[in-house]
Amino acid sequence: MPTLHTERLVLRPWRESDAATLYEYAKNPNIGPIAGWPPHQSIEESLDVIRNVFDGPEDYAIALADDPDTAIGAISLKLAGNSDFFPANDTTQAEMGFWIGEPFWGNGYIPEAARELLRRGFENLGLSAIWCAYYEGNTKSARTQEKIGFEPIRVTQNVPVPLCSTLNGTSSTTVRMWMLPNLRPTYPRSSACRKKSVTATVLLTSTTSSAATNMLPAITLTFGHRCLTATATKCS
Repeated sequence: MPTLHTERLVLRPWRESDAATLYEYAKNPNIGPIAGWPPHQSIEESLDVIRNVFDGPEDYAIALADDPDTAIGAISLKLAGNSDFFPANDTTQAEMGFWIGEPFWGNGYIPEAARELLRRGFENLGLSAIWCAYYEGNTKSARTQEKIGFEPIRVTQNVPVPLCSTLNGTSSTTVRMWMLPNLRPTYPRSSACRKKSVTATVLLTSTTSSAATNMLPAITLTFGHRCLTATATKCS
């Protein structure tokens, strides 16, 4: 697993020594519940998350370039078998997830990290589609997806959220799906969509499998010379 660099950030593998810092930010009730997981209760719980959740091949700690040893957030690509957005045996797609500590909100760090991971996904991993999702009401995640070029695809109701069922008294919510064409050598830095729904976003390339497009019944895909147009159910 490589270490990735942007102008202001380092995306690196998680370390067990990150447990205390992870707990410092992940215990904040403004972070986890809107992303589908409860606030961390102890450093020991954060250590367990590092060992058993942040252990995927594309799970990165986000750190500032001038302080690479201090994790301030997380970003990942869930590959085949680890996402509900595409078939478990489809190695051409991935699902992106991210969060950052509240003291670092409003600085554009997540869009910066996400663009670098999108680049890696398409250029280095050979992916043809990348999805992203947010729960209804998570407007910060919605705006981030919009900034990096994701476009709305569909909304799915009654999505199970078992980790947070004890927090809000419900075990399900709504999902929203988004899409972005990836037919250019560089990735869009701006584009086009929002309720506790999940919005999913997907980045597609001209090589996206038929299985992937079959999962988007509300979408009409037209591949032109250098662009893709999508007609989708609009988010309200």
